Amino acid sequence: MEEKNNQQRKVIDLGIIAHLLLSKKKKFYKVWTLTFVLSCIWIFSQPRYYRADVMLAPEMGSEDIGDGFSSIASSFGFNLGGLNGQDAIYPELYPSLFENPEFIVGLYDVKVTTEKGDFTADYFTYMKSHQKKNYLTLPFYKAMKFMKELFEKEDGTPRASNANDINPFRMNKKDYLLMLKIMENITCSVDKRTRVVTVNVKDQDPLISATMANNVKAHLQDFIIRYRTSKVSEDVAHYQKMRDSLEREFNIVMNVYSRYCDTHKNISLQVYQSERDKLEAELAIKQNALTAMETQLHATKVKLQEKTPAFTTLRSATVPIKPAGPKRMIFVAAMLFFSTLITSLVICRHYILEFL
Repeated sequence: MEEKNNQQRKVIDLGIIAHLLLSKKKKFYKVWTLTFVLSCIWIFSQPRYYRADVMLAPEMGSEDIGDGFSSIASSFGFNLGGLNGQDAIYPELYPSLFENPEFIVGLYDVKVTTEKGDFTADYFTYMKSHQKKNYLTLPFYKAMKFMKELFEKEDGTPRASNANDINPFRMNKKDYLLMLKIMENITCSVDKRTRVVTVNVKDQDPLISATMANNVKAHLQDFIIRYRTSKVSEDVAHYQKMRDSLEREFNIVMNVYSRYCDTHKNISLQVYQSERDKLEAELAIKQNALTAMETQLHATKVKLQEKTPAFTTLRSATVPIKPAGPKRMIFVAAMLFFSTLITSLVICRHYILEFL
């Protein structure tokens, strides 16, 4: 009989809990009011940010039979891109480029203008001196900054004054932290199935977020094009240099031959005819060499055009109308939910502890 009573006591009566909570409804009103006010004060002081993104599909550079297997494997969610093609940088590695300091620093000199038009500068200057902060945490932030500067050792590397002074190999600590912040704002993702590349840019200004999204896309395209065409571009420059050199030699021989013919006109001596034949043969050799080099240069330029990848823009960046965050209503609702939950646990703690 005693064991049965103990089992009945271990069952939590929801009616009792509801009665306890209803009896303390005035406390809930106070907690909700305080939570709502504090949540609004906190969340409305947070700077709003916007997101702009672009989607593009890169042309693949594979040229062997493995492409068929890669396509079949990708349809099942497997990736063989780096194993069968000629590219060492395939789309799945594009996000890693956004962690490369040289790639990020290459975006610093992009000219940006705020939506209101009150600030125009390069992206580095904008991120360095034109970022809004939460005014509630600003005193705490300045105090922490003062304490760090007081106890930390002085950085021997001077801070860059503009985008052109940044050295990706060795940066000042503040410039390095700024670069990490920019890396957080600029992200890249790749769909492993379709290999569609999505570039996303977060910023406090809607116009700058869209501007940087387009520039990041162009910067990524230029980087991949330079990589894919680097060897052929060197060949074009080499053959162009050789072609120009042969043209100069041909012009020199042509001028010598022309002057010789003009100065030895109507002379039928064999020695002069032999010299003319020698110059004609040398001129023919130079002309054949120049023609062959021009043919080679033209073929290399055609190859360069074939190697240059094409990027299909599936979605261009547009200036966002609505901010992406912070989600003020969701934040306030979440705070009200947690305050209700905590208050309920505090009110019912004695009743709940009896069953633990």
